[in-house]
Amino acid sequence: MRALVNLERLAVAASLALGALALGGCATVAPEQRAVLADPTMQFDNDGKHEAPLHHALENREGAMGGTGVQGGGCGCN
Repeated sequence: MRALVNLERLAVAASLALGALALGGCATVAPEQRAVLADPTMQFDNDGKHEAPLHHALENREGAMGGTGVQGGGCGCN
């Protein structure tokens, strides 16, 4: 019974620590920094240099642009 109580305390402490780490990762970004962060090379799952020709071909085929990621710098100067 005592081991169960200790396990529950450990689970609560671990979840609180994980929550604190998750909230500590939040940051405010200035509008002029958003253009740099929106660069395709800053995305985790794609390699922007290799994906650009594919997106270009899709845009030409579909007759539409955008919708494939973060666009613009947030200051209206796209």
